[in-house]
Amino acid sequence: MQTAFDWTPQDLEVLQRHGISREEAERQLRLFERPARPLQLDRPCTLGDGIRRLEAAEQTACLEAYETAREAGRWLKFVPASGAASRMFATLLEVLHSGDSLRREDLAERQDDTAAHVLRFFAALERFAFYEVLQRSMTAAGQDLRALVAGGDFRPVLVHLLTNSGLDFANLPKALLPFHRHPQGARTALEEQLIEAAHSIPDRTGRCRMHFTVAFEARARFTALVASVVPALEPRLGVQFDIGFSSQKPSTDTIAVDADNRPFRSANGELLLRPGGHGALIENLSDLGADLVTIKNIDNVATEEQLDETVRWKKLLGGALCLLEQRLSAHAARLRTGAVGGRALDAALRFARDELMLSIPEAIATAPPQQQQQWLLRHLQRPLRVCGMVRNTGEPGGGPFWVRGGDGETTVQIVERAEIDPESSDQQRIFATMTHFSPVDLVCSLRDASNRPFALRDHVDLGAVFISDKTSAGRKLRALEHPGLWNGGMSDWNTLLVEVPGSTFNPVKTITDLLRPAHQPR
Repeated sequence: MQTAFDWTPQDLEVLQRHGISREEAERQLRLFERPARPLQLDRPCTLGDGIRRLEAAEQTACLEAYETAREAGRWLKFVPASGAASRMFATLLEVLHSGDSLRREDLAERQDDTAAHVLRFFAALERFAFYEVLQRSMTAAGQDLRALVAGGDFRPVLVHLLTNSGLDFANLPKALLPFHRHPQGARTALEEQLIEAAHSIPDRTGRCRMHFTVAFEARARFTALVASVVPALEPRLGVQFDIGFSSQKPSTDTIAVDADNRPFRSANGELLLRPGGHGALIENLSDLGADLVTIKNIDNVATEEQLDETVRWKKLLGGALCLLEQRLSAHAARLRTGAVGGRALDAALRFARDELMLSIPEAIATAPPQQQQQWLLRHLQRPLRVCGMVRNTGEPGGGPFWVRGGDGETTVQIVERAEIDPESSDQQRIFATMTHFSPVDLVCSLRDASNRPFALRDHVDLGAVFISDKTSAGRKLRALEHPGLWNGGMSDWNTLLVEVPGSTFNPVKTITDLLRPAHQPR
């Protein structure tokens, strides 16, 4: 591939329309031909070696620090919520579109995982929060849900549930899908996020600030749901919600290429630009100019009756962040005064090594005081995050590792399997020894000691991209995604990892996950 590309006037118009510079487009094209080298894992983070456990005395201090920040109105909850429910229904969609029989007796004879999933779904159908909605909708369409299920005729039910012939749940944003039963009616994942926030982040006046990132085309549905549920939630919970929405910016879309790494074009010859993945949300997060932020996936919720431990640990993580922020700011303030004595430098170096888990190069450890001071200031004056880590029980997702950089330094990172070399048995072995994984439950400090928002874009590893194989109108292409939000998007942040109970992690990746205890009435 050429290091520059002869763009047509039409190409440049498309790029300009999206707000993407020619230089950025060419940088992306070069990544397809010369992608960044895979991450080099040194070892997994484990308790005592990268992951901390909060002891009882620490927990008391953390809760006090959290309450001080909460009452002062420093917290905002940020929830990525653009994902479609199609992934939850992937197995049901697969069998629906396969043309295979969807009668109970035929599925029972197959004895494979797909058939078992369908049978389990229908055996528990009445336990799902959307059952009554489905029943009313099918009745209105002249179909008898109970009779169809009793007779083992599943296809009409899936067609009505998943496609635009009925409820079209497969194309609904996951946030808007009924998750939980409640005496007053089914609750969506979005409503459960509102309720969890009301129990954890409102300030002393009751103001509860939240921000959801949503697909642009779905924003009207989100605002309509909020308008319908908030008037009843606020007086019951004693809060006033302040809710914002944003969508991925067109300027974060990315180039796609064909098999020869040439820009992929649609049938009419126009450049194809694709959404840049959830890592693009670093722009949305940065634009908020927020102070302290809690981040959680839209589907990681529990029923309101089971929130106590989740809320407690959210406060513990937040308090640990506040205490660490205070100590970090104090060290940075002393370092910025100019002439710094040996004790202050030694204390700051110990703090960086022992509490921020920074690898201090030998050249810095033996360097003159002024050079040590500059190194410390550069590393202390960065965004800060505290990430909850749960014991690895085989759930899919990334986990915490010590990663060795090109400069030889090791840093704590959250790593996905796709980021390491698939051909390296040694790297795959290290990944397999992961003792904890990331439930995407983190709290962040996004302002410096002078209360100015950090430019989060300056702390992204731009080379840590994901390249995947996709299709468009039946044609194969290679797609580029920005560094993951909590992977490469936060790779240059100061990071503390804290073990949290597995009971605080209740994701819904497939529809039958809603049958787990955390999602069922007590």
